[in-house]
Amino acid sequence: MTMTDATTARLLVTCPDKPGIISAVSTFLFNHGANITDFDQHSSDAHGGTFFLRLEFQTPDLDCSRDALRSNFASRVAEPYGMQWQISYASEKKRMAVLVSKHDHVLMDLLWRTSRGDMPAVIPLVISNHDDLRGEVERFGIEYHHIPVTADNKAEAEAEALRLLEGRVDVIVLARYMQILSPEFVSHYPHRVINIHHSFLPAFVGANPYQQAHDKGVKLIGATSHYVTADLDQGPIIEQNVQRVSHRHSADELKALGQDVERQVMLRAVRWHLEDRVIVDGNKTVVFVK
Repeated sequence: MTMTDATTARLLVTCPDKPGIISAVSTFLFNHGANITDFDQHSSDAHGGTFFLRLEFQTPDLDCSRDALRSNFASRVAEPYGMQWQISYASEKKRMAVLVSKHDHVLMDLLWRTSRGDMPAVIPLVISNHDDLRGEVERFGIEYHHIPVTADNKAEAEAEALRLLEGRVDVIVLARYMQILSPEFVSHYPHRVINIHHSFLPAFVGANPYQQAHDKGVKLIGATSHYVTADLDQGPIIEQNVQRVSHRHSADELKALGQDVERQVMLRAVRWHLEDRVIVDGNKTVVFVK
């Protein structure tokens, strides 16, 4: 952890747009000894609408405790402006669980980057409906829990997963977890379950979409990362990307390229969530990236 990470706090704000918001926030932080070092804003409409704000501020010279800062901000700024808001601290890394099936390309990147401090999170456990990746995960000193899922035991399997996750995680990443989560499961972690999938949906469904894409002669392959909601693959999109391909690529080459795109897109989406760069606005997101 760098000295900046140790002293950096982040503020996210969503509220009705009106004059004076920026002045109120910046004056409040100045009066409490905070130094603003990064600032970004967005308004959904030039005349009113919704106002979104993300800022980072440094905390070494705060004149009060973190709890007092939150309490004072709530009463003096947030309530008068009708804000939905949160203050978080870079030093408090989010706890991230990973759910995976058999494909390891996203999982291994997450494990490696987290272990070397490149991804600002800790991973307390990995859950899988297969036992194939146990050795790879346990090499990183991380718990691996095998919970088989069948058509007959799905409810029981989800209940076991929720029991393992309760009180231990802040965000869940589906690193190619090939099971559909129930609305009841998702309701425990609203806007805190991140999924990745290829961008052929809904055209190419099933077990081998890259072969289908090859057969149809697609010219672009891609990936989408989004928050999971009760509507399958319809949650707020965090990040997407595409890769141009041609008739020269075999189905296996398309799959390899597609997995690279999936990995890159997921890593960006997860990082942005961990760094508090994403605000959900209905079924859309506002993502503050440089």
